[in-house]
Amino acid sequence: MILDDLIRLGAELHAPRIAVRFGPATLSFAEVDALASGMGLRLAAALPRGAPVGILANNGLLSLPLDFACAKAGLVRVPLNARLSASEHATMLRRLEASLLIHSPDLAGRAAALAADLPGLETLALDALAHGAAAERGGLPKPRADDPVLALFTSGTTGRLKAVVHSQASYGAVARNVLGNLVDPRPGDAMLHAASLFHASGTLLVPFWLRGGAALVLPGFEPGGFLRAVEEGRPTTLMLVPTMLAMLLDHPAFDPAAFASVATILYGASPMPRPLIERALAALGPRFVQFYGQTEAPLAIAALAKEDHLDPRRLSSCGRSAREADVRVDAPSGQEGEVLVRAPFAMVGYRDEPELTAETMTPDGWLRTRDVGRVDADGFLTLVDRASDMIVTGGYNVYPKEVEDALASHPAVQDALVVGVPDAKWGEAVLAFVVPRPGAVAEPATLVEHCRALLAGYKLPKQVRFIDALPLSAVGKPLRRALREPFWEGHERRVG
Repeated sequence: MILDDLIRLGAELHAPRIAVRFGPATLSFAEVDALASGMGLRLAAALPRGAPVGILANNGLLSLPLDFACAKAGLVRVPLNARLSASEHATMLRRLEASLLIHSPDLAGRAAALAADLPGLETLALDALAHGAAAERGGLPKPRADDPVLALFTSGTTGRLKAVVHSQASYGAVARNVLGNLVDPRPGDAMLHAASLFHASGTLLVPFWLRGGAALVLPGFEPGGFLRAVEEGRPTTLMLVPTMLAMLLDHPAFDPAAFASVATILYGASPMPRPLIERALAALGPRFVQFYGQTEAPLAIAALAKEDHLDPRRLSSCGRSAREADVRVDAPSGQEGEVLVRAPFAMVGYRDEPELTAETMTPDGWLRTRDVGRVDADGFLTLVDRASDMIVTGGYNVYPKEVEDALASHPAVQDALVVGVPDAKWGEAVLAFVVPRPGAVAEPATLVEHCRALLAGYKLPKQVRFIDALPLSAVGKPLRRALREPFWEGHERRVG
């Protein structure tokens, strides 16, 4: 079943139930569907099918209706991370030649600035789009399985900015993947969403919708507020990146008894430090399910089940291959090699990037993850490194080149090299090595502030170290690994 089928089926099966709760406000399944249809009709009247629509919105009551509206209208939803800089947002919208940006009211200023910078870009407030939409009447043509429905920007494993495209069929397969490998909700269950819904957390919206589960949406993550929401909202499922989990366990209000309703705690997006998961298991027991995936193949290429968390030998692995997924390592059995996956939930390709798509997806349908791993005799996959230089900090991807480019734009910087190093709180932290220009003087704080205008806050270097010269290979290529490896000595794996 494609995404459109799942939206329609969920609405039919669970019409009177609460589908979304945001603070005191709620929407039933029937209300979400009516809003989505009305908003979809308005969008379809303004844009041709297949057109990209930029979405700049923080979590809210209308997050789910907006997602569904774009799908019903046959448009390509392009979620933009609100934490990115205006420069990054402008680059993404320009790359897709988007003519419409829908924004939540709190981001109206950023939207206006982008419209002023990008000729031909119109902006539309989400509340204005939704006003009166439930009363709209009309029909929308049924999408085809291969219609693009989502374009997610990532610098991906290669460090090059691109838009990953998913279709009605592949996104429907994502929902099946979640239900078959990670969580099995029932009517009346609920998932608490605190992370941005443009991120992995949002991938759980459709599976819960299909099964009659509610989305309890928070505007963001704050540990005290999250703990109160767990106790008061009684969710059955949580999703936490390791940084969030550590903050909860460290909070003075943390009480394991308040988690009585929680059956499943999903984690992923960045690898879990072993001491942290051991501490979490001691406090909360075997409620944890780990997923390993990437934007090109969400959500679970592999999954570590609850019972596997009881075996200390498995805690450094990311589990067995997901159902519906073929996973292999491009190396002899037991040895390290690149991880490849073939699955119906893999991306269609990169938008307007046929050569890069061909480099990433083999002719027979295997997706190159550019992660390095090994599979043991029992089928458990362990990631040991990245074939790329990507850094994962607090669940977000950071690509060294974009940080290096930002640093290099400062007049005091001659060369810069950025690496990820172990960090107890964030998994990995961004460390910058900088070679100053002769005679120039720059303080680390000055360089970080310079980058702040160009990059999202989570991409900023946590530390800047000055060195006389970058280490180079025999052919003059900077040796990133030479600066990175000493920080990872003694760690089980060379990824956070």
